[in-house]
Amino acid sequence: MARMLRTSLTDLLGIDVPVIGAPMAGVSGGRLAAAVTAGGGLGMIGAGNTTPPEWIAAEAGRAREAGARFGVGLMAWALTGLPGQFEAAVQARPALVSVSFGDLSPWAARLREAGIVVATQVGRVDEAQAAADQGADVIVARGAEGGGHGLDAVATLPLLEGVLDAVSQPVLAAGGIVTSRGLAAVLAAGAAGAWIGTALLACPEALNDPRARARIRAARETDTVYTRVFDVALRIGWPPQYGGRALANEFSRRWAGREDELASADGARQELSAARKRGDYDIACQYAGQGVGLVREERPAAELVAGLAAGAERLLRGWG
Repeated sequence: MARMLRTSLTDLLGIDVPVIGAPMAGVSGGRLAAAVTAGGGLGMIGAGNTTPPEWIAAEAGRAREAGARFGVGLMAWALTGLPGQFEAAVQARPALVSVSFGDLSPWAARLREAGIVVATQVGRVDEAQAAADQGADVIVARGAEGGGHGLDAVATLPLLEGVLDAVSQPVLAAGGIVTSRGLAAVLAAGAAGAWIGTALLACPEALNDPRARARIRAARETDTVYTRVFDVALRIGWPPQYGGRALANEFSRRWAGREDELASADGARQELSAARKRGDYDIACQYAGQGVGLVREERPAAELVAGLAAGAERLLRGWG
């Protein structure tokens, strides 16, 4: 690895590229995690709010069969109802576990005792300070332009600047980082690395289907919406402060501003479930960030991550 891309994150995790693949539930399984790691970063396996422990164990096995180190992403608000998830994550012996969107403190000490690096995502500076106090080893500054769930409070760059000033732990930038330019920019600002999700949505190793990947490649940067309608319709118990950034579609436009009505519309839940099964993304949810307009081709994840690093190194050398 070129010394220019050596950071506190690469030293902490023993990786070559300061990039971690976001743990996207329904997208990030063992195969994608292994491919990100093969590219020099660290791939993650993403657990959803109903993911059984057996699935985590199976996907960890797939990553390990490929010889890859990996991480596991969990949601704090869901763990109390699914305690087996946490135990499965620990037993999988990952290099890193992220516990986000809720209180980190019940989980951090147990992860550290197991020799696992602890990460968490934050959307405000005060959340970063709290995470540092609760035992986070790595803090992910996830800006409002990021795909999937999180706060719609502060954009990536001002959030990153504030978090870097507020904590001493390695800070990763998340939200809108899709190309080498984005990686170089956040490294130049002082981030220890990037946490990328949308950039991986068109990779063939992802768990999403070919129709979903094609829709990602066709989307523009203005095609996303921050919304709760999909969670409300599906009766998913996300805390209300955490909406999600997704590709806007007919369903999100129809129900925008009608969340109270949607909460009792049983037919909407069935409509979304049926659309997901048939791959109809005019109705079904597809989470993605504002960087989606930069995703234009289907590329293997290892190639993508290695390319991010090579391009960022060239840019940083040129600016230096």
